[in-house]
Amino acid sequence: MMAWPTIISGVLLIAVGVTGYATSELEKAPVTALIPAAFGAILVLCGALAFNEKLRKHVMHLAAMVGLFGVVGGFMPLIRQIAGGGFDPLKRSAVAGELTVVISAVFVGLCVNSFIQARKARQAREAAEKAAQA
Repeated sequence: MMAWPTIISGVLLIAVGVTGYATSELEKAPVTALIPAAFGAILVLCGALAFNEKLRKHVMHLAAMVGLFGVVGGFMPLIRQIAGGGFDPLKRSAVAGELTVVISAVFVGLCVNSFIQARKARQAREAAEKAAQA
């Protein structure tokens, strides 16, 4: 079941966003530093809802989509730096982007594996039901 990995991934993304916001080099931290935290909050909510059997399939697909957005969105601070003429992989915004990409990509990989396993289990269950009826 993917509820706990979803919650854990969400909490990690919240930590990345809040840490990035709290440790901003700027006098007034940009609200965009909290974007990973927003993705994380959605994942935590999806993970909590995934404990309900009836909602699990839908919220886990939503969570996987949020994870994909996290992967793509995590590249934005990196792209902005490169477009600005230089790239410092240790700059706080870059580290937040890198962590967002890694956490989100691992989560999406876990989701894909879970979806494959669920399909195999469903197919095996259907095959067993057909064999029992015959």
